[in-house]
Amino acid sequence: MTASSAPIAVAIDAQEIGTAATWASAVAPHVSTIKVGLELYLRYGPEVVSAVRGADRVGVFLDLKLHDIPATVAGAARSVAGLKPSYLTVHASGGSDMIRAAVEAAPDTRIAGVTVLTSMDEAGLEQVGLLGPARDAVRRLAVLSVEAGARALVCSPQEAAMVRSEVGPDITLITPGVRPAGADRGDQSRVATPEEAIEAGADLLVIGRPITGAPDPGAAAASIAATIQRAGVRVQGSAPGSAVESSGPVAGL
Repeated sequence: MTASSAPIAVAIDAQEIGTAATWASAVAPHVSTIKVGLELYLRYGPEVVSAVRGADRVGVFLDLKLHDIPATVAGAARSVAGLKPSYLTVHASGGSDMIRAAVEAAPDTRIAGVTVLTSMDEAGLEQVGLLGPARDAVRRLAVLSVEAGARALVCSPQEAAMVRSEVGPDITLITPGVRPAGADRGDQSRVATPEEAIEAGADLLVIGRPITGAPDPGAAAASIAATIQRAGVRVQGSAPGSAVESSGPVAGL
């Protein structure tokens, strides 16, 4: 990862480890982070982390969304801590004790509390018993996560500015549901363009299919990175939490 890499986590949702490694190698010169999701990790285990990290040594975002009793989540976090992921996700709805257990079990990894999945709209939230606007649920879960020791949060770009105002400048905000203008929304409900997400205060943009589904993933990553840079955003360095700065106003930074 270089100082000019864009604050993008490319979601490598390939079926085969060889494809995942090829995509990761293609995008690594342009982005800061590679995201490995649950399906790929369950199929290949720790081997896939080494494969996507490659010689470029990009940051790895291990998106396992752990959600279980605190002892089990602690054990799971401890078992992957040796892989040195930059980020590891847990569901904030698991509660303070569970989040704290993950934080204590993996002290060198930024534990990211997942607030409300970007695939869920308010009708979906109501079905699982969360009444009221999605923003209210996101706010509650964000504050709970930070108070339990999480140093990163996952929220939709539509809630990023609100979350930033709640948790302050030192928490890394990770936003899925980021789509370039005109791109297919896929299964995402609460979305924004890369420029909108950055302006709202996001530090790391999760982008998958608009990059990996392109004929040339490397070129697609470079194009989106250039769009962000043209908006006045550059990466400060490789440390999680210091992802971007802007020549114009960016909420919470």
